[in-house]
Amino acid sequence: MAFYALIMAGGKGTRFWPYSKGRKPKQYLSLLGSHSLLQQTIERLNGVVADGNRFVVTVKEQEELAVQQASKMINSDHGFIFEPAGRNTAPCILLALAHLTANKGHSVVDSEFQKSVVAILPSDHVILNESEFKKSLTLAVEMASKKEGLVTIGIRPNFPHTGYGYIKRGSVDKDQSNFFKVDSFKEKPSYDVACDYIKQGGYYWNAGMFVAPIGVFLNEFSKHAPSMYQKFPELVEAIKLKNPLKAKSIYENLEKESIDYAVLEKSSNIFVIEATFDWNDLGSWDALESVAKDSDKRQGNLIYKQRGEFIQQAKGNIVFAPNKFVSLINVEDLIIVDSPEALLILPKKDSQQVKKVVEYLENKPEFKDLL
Repeated sequence: MAFYALIMAGGKGTRFWPYSKGRKPKQYLSLLGSHSLLQQTIERLNGVVADGNRFVVTVKEQEELAVQQASKMINSDHGFIFEPAGRNTAPCILLALAHLTANKGHSVVDSEFQKSVVAILPSDHVILNESEFKKSLTLAVEMASKKEGLVTIGIRPNFPHTGYGYIKRGSVDKDQSNFFKVDSFKEKPSYDVACDYIKQGGYYWNAGMFVAPIGVFLNEFSKHAPSMYQKFPELVEAIKLKNPLKAKSIYENLEKESIDYAVLEKSSNIFVIEATFDWNDLGSWDALESVAKDSDKRQGNLIYKQRGEFIQQAKGNIVFAPNKFVSLINVEDLIIVDSPEALLILPKKDSQQVKKVVEYLENKPEFKDLL
């Protein structure tokens, strides 16, 4: 049984502005350590997925960045799959499956190829316990093949986060104690509802990681997103014939839908494994606190990549100021990000509001260099 990994790397990461921009989003930044988040994601697959079976899926405009960072870590001949334009995760995954089918020389109905298992993985998350991640991923692959179903990897919540979707688990598998039928998917909740989920138990954060045999993915698309799926054979054929204009034309007419909405939330053939590894999606600057190293801590503050610092009666601040001397006096719980082009300062509690700056700049042509 072949095993493939599709690493989704086309996001914009607007809440990490001003370092994460359209021309170099969060997944290409070295926020923690010397390697970018994308490179760390690929490295986590060492020993689990062969180099030639790893694929980076991103938008065409990020081609140069993706090739620069990942070409030595995957099969550079077929290891990059480029969307002609961003159309959300469902068409993106269907396009990636079409590339796998075409480039591996298979037909759409090849039964053996359809037994091959594919893992869909985000490119911009932080996982520090790599050995446990590999165990969870390996188990997900085994169970997806055994059950002939879709398997998600759920994160046990440790606080009532309102920025994540949730997965409600159903019955436990009789042979695997941390493997459950999925009861339902829940949208991002209010704080009170998130507290109730924690109190009840049996809910997981939806980390956007899921695994299934190729045939199962295609069957679920045909059931729940038929208008999208009917274009799949045409996509495969256009890719086989090396006709990018035809593939682009087909792709740009697919509905813009997330894989959650188009397939996962409608499926009755879906399971969840409880992750045994730490996880952080680095959704905003304040998330750095949960993955900080002791070497980044300065008298109760987190200060990254600075040249030096002076701190007096300051605590709880997060400062990202590469190669700058940082002075903090009588300030608390701020996020301070200094880039060559822009300065960002806001309370930690408002970290999700950074995207509003990006929205403002998108409507100001004179500031296009900041995006």
